[in-house]
Amino acid sequence: MDEESKQTVLEQLGGLTGLVSSTLPVVVFVPANSMFGLAVGIWSALAVALGVLVWRLLRHNPIQPAISGFFGVGICAFIAYRTGDAKGYFLFGIYTSLLYGAVFLVSMLARWPLVGVAWGYLNGNGTTWRSHRRSVHSYDIATFAWALVFGARYLVQSELYDADQTGWLAVARIGMGWPLTGVALLVTVWAVRRADRAIEEVNEPTDDRSTRRDVGQADRGA
Repeated sequence: MDEESKQTVLEQLGGLTGLVSSTLPVVVFVPANSMFGLAVGIWSALAVALGVLVWRLLRHNPIQPAISGFFGVGICAFIAYRTGDAKGYFLFGIYTSLLYGAVFLVSMLARWPLVGVAWGYLNGNGTTWRSHRRSVHSYDIATFAWALVFGARYLVQSELYDADQTGWLAVARIGMGWPLTGVALLVTVWAVRRADRAIEEVNEPTDDRSTRRDVGQADRGA
């Protein structure tokens, strides 16, 4: 995965600024709810999400992450309003984590690891990686990393939800948000590089492989 490819993945998440700003509605919602009530907390979170969207528009940044974030906050706010409880704000994120974790895990068990499918689509190579065991293994590791991230989010936050710990839910939402996403991205970058290198070695002309192997043996002998 070259620098341009890594930039593309990060841009799809809104960049570093987008990852950080995605936590702002939660940071505002909890204290606003505690001090002024649920209605103020809901409207404050929506206002912050809308502010992030307008800010990205003014800066001519990609707005798709901000639009998705705004609608996500809207769904969370609606659930909180319908349940009449601040902790309802986190319910949507809890169950989407469960869904995403299950999808990543099932794709790996089905021998179609989702990271490989996604990267094959992005780089235009399709499913050629599936014919290389080392590539499949690399994408399995990356896919499992994402499954662990989403699974951990679900387990921790669902326990806090059941315990009515709204404040700690916010802490878990932020702490298990973009930091864990960053770790999963690092694993993904490593896996993609390893998989691409494996494919390049298989497709390398026989003479080049023999030359490289002879040079390696000569270096070890020296």
